[in-house]
Amino acid sequence: MRRTSVWAGRGVPGPAASIRDTKMDRKDKLFVINEVCEMKNCNKCIYFEAKKKQDLYMWLSNTPQGPSAKFLVQNIHTLAELKMTGNCLKGSRPLLSFDPIFDKEPHYSLLKELFIQIFSTPRYHPKSQPFVDHVFTFTVADNRIWFRNYQIIEEDAALVEIGPRFVLNLIKIFQGSFGGPTLYENPHYQSPNMHRRLIRLTTAAKFQEKQKLKDLQKLRQNEVKEIIPADPTEDVFKTMAEVKPVQIEMTPPERKLKAKKKDKMFKRQRMKQRV
Repeated sequence: MRRTSVWAGRGVPGPAASIRDTKMDRKDKLFVINEVCEMKNCNKCIYFEAKKKQDLYMWLSNTPQGPSAKFLVQNIHTLAELKMTGNCLKGSRPLLSFDPIFDKEPHYSLLKELFIQIFSTPRYHPKSQPFVDHVFTFTVADNRIWFRNYQIIEEDAALVEIGPRFVLNLIKIFQGSFGGPTLYENPHYQSPNMHRRLIRLTTAAKFQEKQKLKDLQKLRQNEVKEIIPADPTEDVFKTMAEVKPVQIEMTPPERKLKAKKKDKMFKRQRMKQRV
């Protein structure tokens, strides 16, 4: 029977505090987890590792032989943040839905088997319920794995998101449990430190560009302006207009009176004549 152990390192905030076991110290090596899992008869393990109080890493391992995979967890949104309308019963079995790309590439097919063994409910498990009301989806987009949790509505089989949601950025796949030879390394992976460094460099470049523009403006203001001599041919085509005498009218102009046509008939009279 499959049993999964969930671990958290020092510095993991929030949901990791609900894990019953004691947290692992940063100084301990990861191979210690294999021994503890063997003591507690667990053959699968999820280990959360926090660094710099802002980066979260997740290990998925098949203890003690392997393989194991290390991910960078990004864009984490908990149930309290999302406040979705979906809901599911406690202990119900989830369906696992995978993107078609998991069957095309070898490293994704290995991760698919690892996800199935860790996140699916074992058959005839004593705490599992005999019904299915939610589905876990694993979708590949932008070289990352997007996780979503949906409720299955009985009436029309529609999906309503429950949460939580997060994105897994694969770093490496190892042959052993928490180490060993590297089976696959993600060429598109960029460490959080490098990402933050690039952001700082771009902001610094923008600031330097603005500072250079200010310095150029100051230099232009302090430059001595050249006095251009007057051109004698500039006023060749200028002609003086005739000066008209100024006449000031002291009296207002006479008002023109319009003569009214007394012989004009009204509309009623014209209509009677037509009839």
